[in-house]
Amino acid sequence: MNFEFSDETQEIAGQGRRFLAGKDCLKTVRASLSGGEGSDAALWREMADLGWAGAAIPEEYGGHGIGYEALCAIAEELGRSLAPVPFAATNLAAEALLRTGSEEQKQAWLPKIAAGEATGTLALSEGNGPISEDAVTVRYADGKLTGTKWPVAHGATADFAVVVARDPDGRIVQVLAELGDGVTRTKLDSIDASRPQARLDFDGAPAALLQSNEDPWDATLSVIDRAAIITAFEEVGGAQACLDMAVDYAKTRYAFGRPIGSNQAIKHKLADVFVALELARSNAMMGALGLLSGEQDLSLAAATARVSSIQAFVTASSENIQTHGGIGFTWEADPQLFYRRANALALGLGSQDFWKDRLISALERRHAA
Repeated sequence: MNFEFSDETQEIAGQGRRFLAGKDCLKTVRASLSGGEGSDAALWREMADLGWAGAAIPEEYGGHGIGYEALCAIAEELGRSLAPVPFAATNLAAEALLRTGSEEQKQAWLPKIAAGEATGTLALSEGNGPISEDAVTVRYADGKLTGTKWPVAHGATADFAVVVARDPDGRIVQVLAELGDGVTRTKLDSIDASRPQARLDFDGAPAALLQSNEDPWDATLSVIDRAAIITAFEEVGGAQACLDMAVDYAKTRYAFGRPIGSNQAIKHKLADVFVALELARSNAMMGALGLLSGEQDLSLAAATARVSSIQAFVTASSENIQTHGGIGFTWEADPQLFYRRANALALGLGSQDFWKDRLISALERRHAA
C-alpha cells in the first residue's frame, strides 16, 4: 500500500513549506503569549490567496476543489510551522455547512471563506467534560439562540458559528449564527494563546436552522471525525518539527567533549519519538485514504489517527524539551511553544479519553458486523 501523497499534493506541500519558511510564525506565536494577537490575519489572507482556505470547498462555491488530500498536506505544514491561523476552526465550519447547510447558506458563506474574507467555527462544547449529546443545553427557538458555549476555537474573531443546540422539543439541531447582535464574546486564557479560545454567550441571538436528511448529532460526529483526521496531520507536522529540532540540538550540543546525541539515553528518547511519529503518520494516512474513498464509517480511522497523533505530538514536544535540557524550559527557547500547541491540540476536538472510547466502540461495531 502506498503511504505517500500524490506528486501533485507533494508539490502543494513543498510550496507550503517554502512559503511558511519565509514567515516568522514562531515570533507571532511567542508574541501572543505576551498579549499579542492570537492569530495572524494577514498571514491567513495570504494563505487564502494561495488557495488553502478553499482547498476542500467545491469550485461552485468559490473554492479550489482540490480535495481532502491537499487539505491534509497543508495541515501538516501548518503544524510543522505552528502557523497561528484559524485554519482548523474555519474548515470545521465549512465542513458542517457543506454537509447540512442549505444552498442559500452555502452560497452566502463558502465563497467568503475561500476568499479569506470570513472565518467560522463550530460551537459544540459547553464547559468541561466530554463531548456528549446529553451535555448540549443551548436552546434554539423562534429563530433565536439562548445559552453559552465554551471553549470555542477562534470564537472571539470568527464571523459566524455553526452551533449545536436543542429545539423546543429537546431535539438536537445545528444552526448557523452570525456572531454579532445578541452574542457576547469573552476571550479565555489558554495554554496556547496562538490558538485562542472564547466563551460565547447567546442572548436571543438570530440564527438559522441547518437542515438535512441526516440526524443532526450524527452529522456533528461525522464532521468531527473528518476534522480529527485533518488535525492528526497537523499534529504529525508538529511532532516532526520537534524531532528535527531535538536531533539537530543533540548533534551540535557538546558536553564533556562529545555531542550529547552520542549518549544512549538521548538516542533511546529520540528513537521512541520516531516510532510514535511513524505510527501516527501511518494512521493519519489511513484516515486520509478513508476521506478520499468516501468511506461511510470513518469513526474507526478517525479515532485511531486522533489517539496516535495526540500521543506522538505530546511525546515529541516533551522529549524535545528534555533533550534541550535546562534551556528547553526557558521562555526564550522554542521547544515550549511546540509543547503548548501539542497540549492545546490534544483537547481541541475532545480529549484522548473521548477518542479512545470512540475507537473501542468502532472496533466493537466492526467485530459485531
